[in-house]
Amino acid sequence: TIGCIFDELMRRSNTLNSNIKNYNFYMAKLIWIDDEVDLLKPHIVFLENKGYQVSPVNNVNEALEMIEKENFVLALLDENMPGISGLEAIPMIKNIDSAIKIVMVTKNEEELIMEQAIGSQIADYILKPVNPNQILLSLKKNLQEETLVEQKTILEYQQEFRNLSMELSYLRSFQDWAEYYKKILNWEIKFDKVFDSEFSELLQSQKEEANIQFSKFIENNYEDWLNSSDKPMMSHTLFKDKIKPEVEKEKVLLLMIDNLRYDQWKVIEPLFTKFYNKTSEDYYYSILPTATQYARNAFFAGLMPSEIEKRFPDYWFNDNEEGNKNEHERDFLEDQMKRLGLSGKSMKYLKILNSDFERKILEDFNQHKNNDLLVIVYNFIDILSHAKTDNVIVNQLIRDDKTFRSLTYNWFENSSLLKIIKQAAENGFKLVLTTDHGTIYVKKPSKVVGDRETSTNIRYKTGRSLTYEKSDVWAVSNPEKLFLPKGNLSSKYIFAKNNIFLAYPKNYNHFVNYYKETYQHGGISLEEVIIPICVLEPK
Repeated sequence: TIGCIFDELMRRSNTLNSNIKNYNFYMAKLIWIDDEVDLLKPHIVFLENKGYQVSPVNNVNEALEMIEKENFVLALLDENMPGISGLEAIPMIKNIDSAIKIVMVTKNEEELIMEQAIGSQIADYILKPVNPNQILLSLKKNLQEETLVEQKTILEYQQEFRNLSMELSYLRSFQDWAEYYKKILNWEIKFDKVFDSEFSELLQSQKEEANIQFSKFIENNYEDWLNSSDKPMMSHTLFKDKIKPEVEKEKVLLLMIDNLRYDQWKVIEPLFTKFYNKTSEDYYYSILPTATQYARNAFFAGLMPSEIEKRFPDYWFNDNEEGNKNEHERDFLEDQMKRLGLSGKSMKYLKILNSDFERKILEDFNQHKNNDLLVIVYNFIDILSHAKTDNVIVNQLIRDDKTFRSLTYNWFENSSLLKIIKQAAENGFKLVLTTDHGTIYVKKPSKVVGDRETSTNIRYKTGRSLTYEKSDVWAVSNPEKLFLPKGNLSSKYIFAKNNIFLAYPKNYNHFVNYYKETYQHGGISLEEVIIPICVLEPK
């Protein structure tokens, strides 16, 4: 219950406070290097009373000898000293102990000196005359920042926990749900910097409860959205509502990052805002199934799946039919642009499936820069989520959402895509960044029985004879009401809820062990359905 979880939260918070109190009296060893260090005795006494052990030394040579013999965590270093200067001392100190943090203390306000010091990767830069609290603040920032951030995050979450739990009972609209989901994500990302994983687990419990309620919300409202003007932006309306107005005004780079969750976007956003200013950030709801074949085709066609099947009978393949199910995205987009009156705009469509082609696009960017609409579909995150299932090493690297976010950031930080983004900004492209659906970390298996024609998807299935646990799925007996194709007259769809994945009874244990704690999509969850759409201007 909420009360029991809250009591546990309080207990763990009290333990944390005790640990931090003890940490404050940890005797961190510092060395203060200054040719007038004798005049700093009051500062040193102040720091020692705060729990720091300070070794004063008045020249660099003696300091280097001491650093070789003792383990100092931080050096306070005067910039202007006779003999070896502070700037000259930085690489010498780092050669002995690369882990030691260096805080430059100087009366020199010249910009060049500041730039040289910062370029030497010092931890902080303080101008003289300094007061003891100024030094203390720098020490706390450099030696206790992680612990202080952890304390503040947990205390704030403790205050917000009950509000989040109560708010869940009052969510009524798609706007309410999107805002609530973003609050949860904000806490998740904050908890990435918290060492105590138990609090993250409490937050995950809240998100699971939210997903249970969100599935009910989707069941009760999804069909109405498809037949009403009172609905969120959705896959099949997004291009018309959000992207068409931008293309009419200026040239646009439309970047669709397949499988990008909202939390992953928030983590990689700083990489993109190096070259772009964000002018708007919004969300939209993926159609069901939250799978590439359905959601991405609907986006590019501006049509629901059954409408695509009717308009392009040769291009649509149902789940149990052979054929590349995302081969005609360019054709769908060209058709939509014609219907929207954009046929006069030049368009180039590129799909990046590997790093070689990514580099080629970068090398050939000048060939694409004059298009009114440059579309890049980037498949890395989808490939990564599948690799979590199929590759032992990747499976060990991605252990949870936190590590998934971290690996996503590291990939994009070192990708050629960022260089493409930089080129696009330099050539005046507005950037519209979005995705087709999200993905969820599945944990709980649910048995499904079907015939040989039943689709093989893990988060949704379509077929004639399906037996399933009713509480685990949303079953749709009339797919046409959701504008979904029917393989035959008696076909139905089922969509897994929350973090459930669908497993066959045959070889059940092997199947469960293989797919448990992997990333899947196609069903109903906040992570899969509510996804980002952002517009950015070149800097």
